[in-house]
Amino acid sequence: MIDKKTLIKNLKLNDIVDDIFVVKFKKPVEQYKNGFKFELRLADSSGEIMYKFWGPNNEPLVQSIYDSIKDGDVVYVQGKMNEWNERLEISSNNDYEIHVIKEEEYDAKEFIRKTEKSIPQMLEQLNHYIDSIQDEELKKLANYFFKNESFVSKFKVWPAAMYIHHAWIGGLLEHTLNIVKTCDFIHKNHFKLNRDLMFIGALFHDIGKLKEFEISTTIKVTDEGMMVGHVMLGLDMVNRAMEELNVKEELRLKIRHIILTHMGEYGSTKTPSIPEALAVYYADKMDGDLDHMQDLMKNANTDDDYIYTKHYGNIYLK
Repeated sequence: MIDKKTLIKNLKLNDIVDDIFVVKFKKPVEQYKNGFKFELRLADSSGEIMYKFWGPNNEPLVQSIYDSIKDGDVVYVQGKMNEWNERLEISSNNDYEIHVIKEEEYDAKEFIRKTEKSIPQMLEQLNHYIDSIQDEELKKLANYFFKNESFVSKFKVWPAAMYIHHAWIGGLLEHTLNIVKTCDFIHKNHFKLNRDLMFIGALFHDIGKLKEFEISTTIKVTDEGMMVGHVMLGLDMVNRAMEELNVKEELRLKIRHIILTHMGEYGSTKTPSIPEALAVYYADKMDGDLDHMQDLMKNANTDDDYIYTKHYGNIYLK
């Protein structure tokens, strides 16, 4: 077993690199003045970094090295930390080594970011909210999933996304708990809303991500996720459970509506038509956006006061 030595976030300029990383994506071989080169995006549980291989004037040799590496492979890399356009990167050439290592030679968990919160504690909190559901039909529906050990063992470690927000081990649990907590707060200020229904919507709004993503050395979208998406996948999962439990039609309709409308303009076929759906939509959007913005700030890697982002425009860093 080959262990990681240094996390990407701890690498510094001029450090000698002798470590293992997962390949996130590849940029094709191209010519430069002294030969042929290629680039890889490498990652571990702490972040990502660009790797540049500066090869000799021997295109078949460089191409063969490039072709031996695939997205998702774990590679052993030797090189040196350099800086380009104010960003750190790993550079190497023929004097250094890069090769793919076998699956049994590494621990896949080394390469995916993990929640900074306690999974057992989050699960305990979530179960507390589930136990507080008063409507017996809705409580049975929640328990159908969350008292199922096989379901919970997967749900508690699953990511909520590939990149944008909560894209780490335990991210789906963390995000779901945040939405439930927000809905609980909303109910305290808007007590006429159906608290139990909001909780069910919060619990199930992203349940389809269990089928949308798969975990290996990276978080990947499944074929089902690519072609159907988590909204419809989740709706199908919950529909089957509601049919099995014979949930009354009025509740079924509202639960389906909350799941279908929670993505807003980013993937929903309908807009919220009941206040509980509106609450789940805004709770989901707020949690995702806040997490994303804070992550962008944390990884800005600049001395400037601001960074410009596609999603939020200028973000103030001080």
